[in-house]
Amino acid sequence: MSDPIGRALAEDIGEGDLTTRAVVPEGARARALIRQKEPGVLAGLGAARAVFERVDPELEIELLAPEGEWREPGPVAEVTGAAASILAAERVALNFLGRLSGIATLTARYVRAVEGTGARILDTRKTMPGLRALEKEAVRAGGGESHRSGLFDAILVKENHAKLAGGVGEAARRAMEAASGGATPGSGEATPAFVEVECQTLGEVQDALAAGVPRILLDNMTTAELREAVELAAGRAALEASGGITLDTVREVAETGVDYISVGALTHSAPALDLSLLLEPL
Repeated sequence: MSDPIGRALAEDIGEGDLTTRAVVPEGARARALIRQKEPGVLAGLGAARAVFERVDPELEIELLAPEGEWREPGPVAEVTGAAASILAAERVALNFLGRLSGIATLTARYVRAVEGTGARILDTRKTMPGLRALEKEAVRAGGGESHRSGLFDAILVKENHAKLAGGVGEAARRAMEAASGGATPGSGEATPAFVEVECQTLGEVQDALAAGVPRILLDNMTTAELREAVELAAGRAALEASGGITLDTVREVAETGVDYISVGALTHSAPALDLSLLLEPL
């Protein structure tokens, strides 16, 4: 089973904290304050707490701020106990908290940018290996929604799948047949009902609609093409815009009438939120 916290601590601490052993008096106790140093949305408080608890179950952790809300700089959490334990957990806890809060903050910026249009912001599978569940949780904390979790829980026909199947129309037909209760060729197992097909042209959109696909991914289309796709679909399929969408362009994309906008940058390019931990001896 995945254990990102255990792996992160093993990577950082190894055989022990040489600096703390060398300079911190044995048995020293301290109180540490974690502060948010820039505006944003907190996420990952549970992961940060788990890091401290994994290092030392006797540490006392008090959370001072909520997740999922835009907030100004201020105190986030207080940790009290053995100074050596706080120092051992500090960097890993802040790494989780900073990265996940950065994802939540960037997501919140995208959600704000499309407010009032009806379009919803989605994440993608472009996540850090081993951290997908945490990163998708951070997207939700920022007001976004999660796309499929992996290859196992939905059928999403991409360009390479369509090429191997003989085109978007044939790939869409096969996907719908499998989802209606058939088996994926070669697997012998039933597949999930959710189907989405990626289209790069309006002709491919027509092919996907003809196959009865419930959601169509509009890949790297211009806003004019997106509007045409919305008219073509006329409510017969949910439409998702994707590809190269930035904070500067997302509002224009949302105003075309698409239902969803997926943004890989939420997880692969979000800058970490700036946080600090300072302690005082007790």
